[in-house]
Amino acid sequence: MARCWTVRAGEHWALLGADGAGKTTLLGALMHPATGSVEVLGSRLGRVDVRELRARIGHVSTAQRVPQDLDAHAVVLTGHTGTVQPLWRKYDREVRRHGHELLAELDIKELADRPYGVCSGGQRARVLIARALMAEPALLLLDEPFNALDLPSREDLVEAMHRLAVSRPDLATATVTHHLEELSPAVSHTLLLREGHVLARGPVEDTPTDSWLTSCFGRRITALRHEGRCAAYSGRHQGS
Repeated sequence: MARCWTVRAGEHWALLGADGAGKTTLLGALMHPATGSVEVLGSRLGRVDVRELRARIGHVSTAQRVPQDLDAHAVVLTGHTGTVQPLWRKYDREVRRHGHELLAELDIKELADRPYGVCSGGQRARVLIARALMAEPALLLLDEPFNALDLPSREDLVEAMHRLAVSRPDLATATVTHHLEELSPAVSHTLLLREGHVLARGPVEDTPTDSWLTSCFGRRITALRHEGRCAAYSGRHQGS
């Protein structure tokens, strides 16, 4: 696994690599390493109450357990208590207002009363991001938030992530993804993993290059860049 990786306030990292490269494992930063050390938000694991540390980190994953019958606003409120089911007595008027504000910030305020189970994949992703932001975290970890989204839903989420980066300049994010097309213009750095090891890391202008991506995925890759967005395709079947 990676020997050294530092995420600073206001940086937005994308973790790229083939299946099994170790992206999700690396994102699970609250696991004690077999060797070396892990420092998260200024605290070293083993010397800090992990429960307190988790309260300062937002986590988004499509594998999260969410009651399908809860409306979107209720799902967001559970982020205040870090619970699956709502603890209604814990949510005063200010907390409930904050939940509505986050739905508006993610441009889904019209979903407040809609059951989570009937929301689209892209809408669910934004609801979960709003939920993660309830505790005003300093670090937001997103594990494949674009999974199984169609093109319009993907673009809605890309735009939402870009707005979030602009409106919250001190928030740091790390996003696991498989596709360069899912990177918003706000992504500042990329980390390329292969078989549990860091292949390359650095500013987004320098790391997702043809040569690095080819080494990362084990086949010839061509990277394209247009108006702050990236794309990639494989040239394996092209003639020489």
